[in-house]
Amino acid sequence: MENFTPASAALGGLLIGLSAALLWVAKGRIAGISGILGGLGARRPGDVAWRAAFLVGLMAAPLLYGAAGGALPHSASPASPATLIVAGLLVGFGTRLGSGCTSGHGVCGLARLSPRSLTATGLFMASAAATVLVARHLIGV
Repeated sequence: MENFTPASAALGGLLIGLSAALLWVAKGRIAGISGILGGLGARRPGDVAWRAAFLVGLMAAPLLYGAAGGALPHSASPASPATLIVAGLLVGFGTRLGSGCTSGHGVCGLARLSPRSLTATGLFMASAAATVLVARHLIGV
């Protein structure tokens, strides 16, 4: 097995769960990233600041970790920029179609024992497995 890091994975999961729980307790909101990002345009009073702070925190956390001396993984994709843009748009379309993303359904929805989130997360995982099967084993990307 390559790059197996159970301690850092457990710590990361703990931090994700803690942030989702804190957002639920403090604001009564689900920590679904697509919903947080999509709600930035809503312009309801007091709703933009916490959404922006959450998203800035998501982007700043790895930078702060790196500045503190943590080793950041090297990320390189063999896909072209056009492929990545299309993939991102498809993900955005899918999160709207599925009324949420993996963070909203998979982390928060499953924690609330939501049947809809259980179904959505099962479908996310099945489509991910099918994508890997096709991309890596059938067409060899």
